[in-house]
Amino acid sequence: MKILVINAGSSSMKYQLIDMDDESTLAKGNCERIGIDGHFKHTTYDGRSTEYDVEMTNHTEAFIQIKNALIDEKVGVIKELSEVSAIGHRVVQGGSIFKESKIVDEKVIEDIESLIPLAPLHNAAHVQGIRACLDVFGKDVPEVVVFDTAFHSTMPQTAYMYAVPYEYYDKYAVRRYGFHGTSHRYVSARCAELLGKDIKDLKIITCHLGNGSSITAIDGGKVVDTSMGLTPLDGIMMGTRTGCLDPSVVTFIAEKEGLSPSEMDTLLNKKSGFLGISGISSDDRDVSAAAEAGNERAKLAIDMLEYQILKYIGSYVAVLGGVDAIVFTAGIGENQYSHRETVCHKLGYIGVEIDDEVNKKAIRGVEGKISTENSKVDVFVIPTNEEIVIARDTAALVNA
Repeated sequence: MKILVINAGSSSMKYQLIDMDDESTLAKGNCERIGIDGHFKHTTYDGRSTEYDVEMTNHTEAFIQIKNALIDEKVGVIKELSEVSAIGHRVVQGGSIFKESKIVDEKVIEDIESLIPLAPLHNAAHVQGIRACLDVFGKDVPEVVVFDTAFHSTMPQTAYMYAVPYEYYDKYAVRRYGFHGTSHRYVSARCAELLGKDIKDLKIITCHLGNGSSITAIDGGKVVDTSMGLTPLDGIMMGTRTGCLDPSVVTFIAEKEGLSPSEMDTLLNKKSGFLGISGISSDDRDVSAAAEAGNERAKLAIDMLEYQILKYIGSYVAVLGGVDAIVFTAGIGENQYSHRETVCHKLGYIGVEIDDEVNKKAIRGVEGKISTENSKVDVFVIPTNEEIVIARDTAALVNA
């Protein structure tokens, strides 16, 4: 069974074709700058690749590029499109409607569209991707939607409610949703596998740290709290996002600078975080290099990030009533060993002890435990794999 996994953005469409017999990736690629000037790249499992500029005015035309590449004589991995058994789509916002993955029908598409106000760019793009897929593959190929928010739907009301007038929850569904759910779900389950234990018996804190970052408290396989909120802006500081802050900061700056709500949204989401503090870059690698070279603002940005990671882990230890394992994942979590080292050394008060040499080697896709045998809390680096979660859910629903 071969599953095509799609992650559609407003001007991009990433994809992977996965063979579910051994869960191997046969091909992957990205349609970039859809509706602008267009660029396509495609790579196969055995190193064949193609990359070129091509006009793609919409997502349907992007799907045609994907289809052509998959069956191409030189860079294809299947002989005909009928070998694709099903298609799985990542959808960012499932709101309170979707608590699990679903097979696509018109009602599901309409419900995803109804949630566009909660994720204007993401959900609108996902709908375009789903409809484009129908245009190219037809209705005979089943489609499944897998939601970033679904894994967090087990949060209790005490964790997901905001202390604004309750009417805004009733009228507009204003609440904490959380994101990166497929990543947190994958690495927490993988952590339990590596420990050889049932996840129902474990308290795990997962740290998805990248250009977008979130930290999640998981008790017995169920989320009890997570750092992102109504949108991915909340939580710890990120590449260009503020993370949590006093709401009065927003109104104060907006009034002083004469900024509109839209301009303020841009400032908070695209000009803040690492970029705003360091003044150098939104990329952790650039900021870390500048900090090592003596740039004080870059060092401040690094110190702020590590402090906030530590603060969230500490608060979630309290929420969980202890912790069995901590997991680091995503671009920064998997590759910046110095952040893990700083944070973990400061967690010695709860019995965390890591092997610094093992930690330094746990980069570039290396999976494993970085804590010592004496550590009271197991600490892991686990490369995330959101695509395989989507593929597994798709296969399970289609086979059922």
